[in-house]
Amino acid sequence: NFFGLLKTELLYLQEFHSVEHFIEELHEYIEWYNNKRIKLKLNGLSPVDFRQEAA
Repeated sequence: NFFGLLKTELLYLQEFHSVEHFIEELHEYIEWYNNKRIKLKLNGLSPVDFRQEAA
């Protein structure tokens, strides 16, 4: 599921000018995915917030 989202939300939406540009965008996407993305199945929390709350 993650890789499907990665392709539709990052890879297919922009052109990358170099491998370095792709890697930079990938790091930003993963940061957003783990720390800022709100997930309804996680009670409206980001994955990191949900794990911290559960601990």
